[in-house]
Amino acid sequence: MKQRYPLPVFYTVALTLSLIVPMLFAPRAQGEILAMLNYEAKPEQRIQKEGLAIIDVDPNSPNFGKMLMDIPLPPGLVAHHLYYNQDHSKIYITALEKSILHVLDMTQFPYRMKMVEIPQCKVLEDMAFSKDKQTWYLTCMGSSNVIVGNASTDKPIKSIKTPPSDSAFIRYPHGIALHDDLDRLLVTSTVRHSDLGDPGETITAIEASSGKVLSTHKVSMKPSPSGAAPVEVHFLPGAEPPLAYITNMYEGNLWTAVWDSDKKVFDFQQVADFAPHGRGVPLALEFNRKGDRFFVTTAQPGHLNIFDISDPQAPELLKAIPTAPGAHHIVLSPDERYVFVQNSFLNLPEMSDGSITVVDLAKGEAIAQIDTLKNQGFNPNCIVLLPEWASGGHSH
Repeated sequence: MKQRYPLPVFYTVALTLSLIVPMLFAPRAQGEILAMLNYEAKPEQRIQKEGLAIIDVDPNSPNFGKMLMDIPLPPGLVAHHLYYNQDHSKIYITALEKSILHVLDMTQFPYRMKMVEIPQCKVLEDMAFSKDKQTWYLTCMGSSNVIVGNASTDKPIKSIKTPPSDSAFIRYPHGIALHDDLDRLLVTSTVRHSDLGDPGETITAIEASSGKVLSTHKVSMKPSPSGAAPVEVHFLPGAEPPLAYITNMYEGNLWTAVWDSDKKVFDFQQVADFAPHGRGVPLALEFNRKGDRFFVTTAQPGHLNIFDISDPQAPELLKAIPTAPGAHHIVLSPDERYVFVQNSFLNLPEMSDGSITVVDLAKGEAIAQIDTLKNQGFNPNCIVLLPEWASGGHSH
């Protein structure tokens, strides 16, 4: 599709703001919670469009469900994930179709956006950020490598890559988690990006400071090739011993990686199985601030699964709340009363509803659905809250 506007329009956000921009300068309304979502047109739409939408997601707000701002993104980007850096001063936007990382400066209004070309990275997926605010790490599912970047300049520093003959080969990397105190990265081996085939079954451990690839670990109890497709991995903040959770997308279960301080390696075990309950495709992970509750989305048919992790190594499923097909990324409200679930997974059939579900944790049920993007023929791909309301670093 021919580009209709000169390229700089996409990077000078001051020229792209629309709708109710003055409202953002007004005193904050009672109950207002503003979320940012990147969206793209559903496949059946004649005109393909991408952008960033800011929507009021607070069910108690008079502006509930309204889009307050629409920031266009370049066509053909297929913006995928939104990530905050450590101090919430920037949002990083990864992309599936172009080797470009977009960085949104959240300290200025109107927001300013820049593009960072990363030619060594194909199919930009997940990111992790060091506690010292100096470094970021980016998985590249299409080129089977991890890019290390300078968090100040946002320029790539080096590429972590292993040859296919290496026993610790980084294959289709997607999820990535950093534990600074252990100097370890964990990276999932997911699927071939072109057709979601050839699923992996391993987690790769990397020494973060050096980029040395240390080992791979199978996360399936089935014979190889198991087709497990581990997709996301996240460390539980403050856990002792250090512990990460892993979702197996195709196998439909949950694993842990627990640090063995004597052997200086992780031990892996399965701790939950969604498949027997008719819930498939587990994806995103999130924790509450206290660290005793754990939230996992399953995209088919669409649920928010709530676990008690008072014992992190033995999570107990408390409830599975129906949302909508394609339940994917999630964020908690500042008071942790609500969970906002973005319902769309890669525009896949029966997993791309396009709505946002509001779950009331006190009531233990979904209480509202936002169809603002869905009704315009768009699918949201990720969700974060704006800095004033954000507490986590990603919509995982």
